[in-house]
Amino acid sequence: MTILVTGGAGFIGSNFIFYMLDKHPDYRIVCIDKLTYAGNLSTLAPIMNDERFRFVKADICDREAVYTLFEEEHPDIVVNFAAESHVDRSIENPSIFLQTNIIGTSVLMDACRKYGVGRYHQVSTDEVYGDLPLDRPDLFFTEETPIHTSSPYSSSKAGADLLVQAYSRTYGLPVSISRCSNNYGPYHFPEKLIPLMIANCLNDKPLPVYGQGLNVRDWLYVEDHCKAIDLVIHKGREGEVYNIGGHNEMRNIDIVRLICHELGKPESLITYVTDRKGHDMRYAIDPTKIHNELGWLPETGFEDGIRKTIRWYLDNRPWWEEIISGEYQNYYERMYGNR
Repeated sequence: MTILVTGGAGFIGSNFIFYMLDKHPDYRIVCIDKLTYAGNLSTLAPIMNDERFRFVKADICDREAVYTLFEEEHPDIVVNFAAESHVDRSIENPSIFLQTNIIGTSVLMDACRKYGVGRYHQVSTDEVYGDLPLDRPDLFFTEETPIHTSSPYSSSKAGADLLVQAYSRTYGLPVSISRCSNNYGPYHFPEKLIPLMIANCLNDKPLPVYGQGLNVRDWLYVEDHCKAIDLVIHKGREGEVYNIGGHNEMRNIDIVRLICHELGKPESLITYVTDRKGHDMRYAIDPTKIHNELGWLPETGFEDGIRKTIRWYLDNRPWWEEIISGEYQNYYERMYGNR
């Protein structure tokens, strides 16, 4: 079995590759990644010499490069993690998100049709559903929740999802889609909330929190997410959408305070900054469908997961310090410096 993983040098993609190589020792994994700011080749260093793994630097929007790779490898399954994924960046420059997240998806699916791939899996996000009110904790996103996007990022992901479903209906392409809640864990790029707060805490820097930090997210430990995708691509029904949620709803401010507590840092480091435009208030996923059909449930509670995540960042400082010292610092200043 050969699985092509796009965006495998990024956060979730790299964790998925590690998980699959460990879980399926007879599988071959081919990774394609453009190595943009969020793709870090050093993440994959532990497996670069593994004979079961191949890395190819290419853009999924480059049709010639993608077709050449399919011609060489003839993958059985394609799992598409490749995406521009940061909401603030999408507000700053929407066109890049449309190019990668929609056009790139179409190129991959055209290649799947041409070379007879057995399953194309699209990794999507709960953000395509919009948000939920804070005063209705009984409401959750299900697979039947209408798409209602709030940002150029979520709109591009929703557009890609619709395109995937159209390829299924029009061409009979064997597809599946998963929509996950916020992931956290090892190798998370330090522009996102949890790794940003850990890194800044460790460096005694201000902890920028949007608004009053009351936004609620459903947090999913990345390894639990990888297990769910493994189930979907092997046992999930073709043409179906599966929501993957962690049942770990937390307010942003409470996460930041918890990180301060775990690292022994004062909450006085917290700095409230001007809120993001169109900032969704609450995400919460109902994973009943994937549980009933495939038997999946999240295994990692948030307190255990956040401690494991903090420990990883403590033990792997060179990985994230190299990132922060580079292009990320310029972006950080643009986003938070004048707020």
